[in-house]
Amino acid sequence: MGLVIRLAELLLILLPLLGVGYATLRAIASARRGGQEAPTLDSGASQRNAISRAVGEHDRTDTRWLDYEIDVAKVLDYPLMTDMRDPLTQRFHRAKLRADFLRPLDVADLVDDRDGTRDYLDAVQEYVTAFEIAEAEAIRRGRNGFSAAEQERVARAQRLLRVATNAGATQQERGRAYQLARRELDGLLVLPERGRAALERGISGELD
Repeated sequence: MGLVIRLAELLLILLPLLGVGYATLRAIASARRGGQEAPTLDSGASQRNAISRAVGEHDRTDTRWLDYEIDVAKVLDYPLMTDMRDPLTQRFHRAKLRADFLRPLDVADLVDDRDGTRDYLDAVQEYVTAFEIAEAEAIRRGRNGFSAAEQERVARAQRLLRVATNAGATQQERGRAYQLARRELDGLLVLPERGRAALERGISGELD
């Protein structure tokens, strides 16, 4: 009987300790599971942030390029940016097309697509780099790619385009100046479609 009593007393002592041990083991296991899940959550958040940053860079580069598409005077100062015969310009335009093609409609569209994310991030990086290289070279060269006679033609075209955009000139004067400017530029460079359309709308909206 005495042995039974002692065993009962021992169990009373051990049971609370066993409970503490079990609780400790559960806490450790839970912490390990949480540690395994955390990188997944962090990875998803990092991926989303990376895509968002890439979209932002994509937009900023598009805006910089748009300046050349709508500002004819800028194109005349830095004609390399629209000269598709130049390898740097070709590379920039190819990179833009690829980045535009891979761009997601929404950031969430790429969060679960690691390959798609990597392709888009690489495409944007190439687009930004190619644009910056082309722009830097365009600024460095200016109009130096033209002969002296060709530079004079570009300068005349620039003066004529100032008349074409002068609200104080008559519609006839503006239209005539625009046509003469295009004649001066013929064979030298092509005005971007958006810039040309904006000029034509500003003059009459219906110039050929």
